[in-house]
Amino acid sequence: MRLDKFLKFSRVIKRRTVAQEICQSGRVSVNGRQAKSSYDLKSNDIITLGYGDKRLVFKVLSVDEKAVKAQPQTAYEVIDG
Repeated sequence: MRLDKFLKFSRVIKRRTVAQEICQSGRVSVNGRQAKSSYDLKSNDIITLGYGDKRLVFKVLSVDEKAVKAQPQTAYEVIDG
């Protein structure tokens, strides 16, 4: 699943266009590397999302689109933030 889609469906970010803008500005990294919105996520990827002076780090548990839409809270696990 694309990174921007995951951020929207998991309800970390409300709109996909906002997720794309955040990725373009360089505030999202996956496994320690800056990622574009089209990055293909896999299970166990670590996403770091910076916004303002805060930072959110979470681990992707599921990338199945139907599962993420049905129960977004089970798609990831917050590590730090």
